[in-house]
This record gives sequence, C-alpha cells and structure tokens, in this order.
Amino acid sequence: MTTTKPPWRPSAFLAFSVVVSTACVLLVALRPALWPVGLFVLLADQAVLLGSGFVPRTRLLGPNMSRLPRAEGPANRVALTFDDGPDPEVTPFILEMLAKHHVKATFFCVGSRADANPELVRAIAEAGHMLGNHSWSHTHAFWFLGPKRLAREVALTQRLLVDLGGKTPSYFRAPAGIRSPLLDPLLARHELALVSWTRRGFDTVDRDPQRILNRLVNSLAPGDILLLHDGSAARDSTGRPIVLEVLPRLLNVLYERGLEPVPLP
Repeated sequence: MTTTKPPWRPSAFLAFSVVVSTACVLLVALRPALWPVGLFVLLADQAVLLGSGFVPRTRLLGPNMSRLPRAEGPANRVALTFDDGPDPEVTPFILEMLAKHHVKATFFCVGSRADANPELVRAIAEAGHMLGNHSWSHTHAFWFLGPKRLAREVALTQRLLVDLGGKTPSYFRAPAGIRSPLLDPLLARHELALVSWTRRGFDTVDRDPQRILNRLVNSLAPGDILLLHDGSAARDSTGRPIVLEVLPRLLNVLYERGLEPVPLP
C-alpha cells in the first residue's frame, strides 16, 4: 500500500497576505484616487511578511517547532541540539562527552562540512544520535536565495546525510533561524519539519562559559529545545572550544533539576 504525502498549504498568515495584496490591487484599479492608501497597506503587509523571516521562532510563515511536542515522551525531557558541524576539532569530543553521560542529541549538519568529514557524520549516526539538515553552505544570505539555489541547499544536504547516516533526516534548521517564504513549501516536498529552538547559548560569539550556561538554564523548563554548536565554536584564550566547557556543566544542571536530555522526537 502506498501513501501520498499531504500537499503543502500556505499558513493562515500567508493566505491573508495574498488576500490583502489582491485587495490593494483591486482597490487601486477601481478607485485610482485611493492609490496612497493601497500602496501603504501593501507595503505594510510586505514588510511584515518579509520581516517575519528574520524571527527564528515565528510560525507566521508555517509550522516551526520551537519546543518539544507535549505528547512526546515523559514530561521531564529537554532536547539537546548542535549546529554547524561536523568539526574534526570539536565534534569527536562532544560525542565522547555525550557517550560518557549516556545522552543522545540531534546534530544539524552543514552539507559541505559533512561532505568534508564523512567519517564524523557516520560516527554521529553510529552512536545513536539524530542527524538534521542545516543547509549545504550555511550562507548568511540564506534568506535572499532564489528557488533553485534554495532547493539545491536542502536537497544536496538531504541526499548526503541519507548516504552517510543511513536514515532520512526528518528535521531542518535554517541558518541562524532566518528564512524566506520560499522555504516552507520546499521543506514540505522533502517531508522535513522546521525546527528552531527555545534557548540558545550564543556559544559562537561569547567566550564566557558561565554566561552561555546561564542563557541555557535560566528559566529552563521541560520541553525546551536547547541550541549549542559543534561547528563555528568560539574559543577561549587557550584556543579550547567554549562548548566543551559548557556542555559538562549543562548536563550536570539538567541532572540536578531532574531533566532528561534527548534528541528530537
């Protein structure tokens, strides 16, 4: 028996935006004297539409997992996720720490870095962690990519992670959480769910382990999705990646609070 995946449907906000834009065009066509009003409303609508893509946890453009679903597993779970790897100078040590604490996590891999370090991707998968799609190039211009380049960023990484990890990734995280309205229908085509986060440590820019830890654990609650980085990691004065200082402390805090770190469901 074969199943057909449901077609992509625009979010309520996108549908409303189309209605507003159409109404503005009709208004100006029927009442040309009202063109300033029509133009103002149209520009305001487009500003909200385009600006929403720069808000990582927004759901205006479509579904976006920023917390664990309540029905998934025990109520004391938090999701541990790592971005921007794999990195041969960082990822192996993170895998070692996680294995020591019997913890599984989700690694959102950049396709080009996975292609350069296939053995690390295999090690992540073989250790029982989940692989996620984090685009091919992690370009800072991700929001501005056209349909063809955007499709390539997702598809190339998806195929590579399937080849290296043996399973089809179920989740996508946009670089820096920034995306355009073009992304959601593309993810639906690949049956990928968009994931952002609840709390991030900013461990790519901050060199103070305690400040990073505080961002992750202050007001921490069950169901939170935590974001750290095994790629692009900031380093202390000795050159040691800050995430390697933060992770053991974070795991200790989780255990002290009775919270179980898990991969995404």
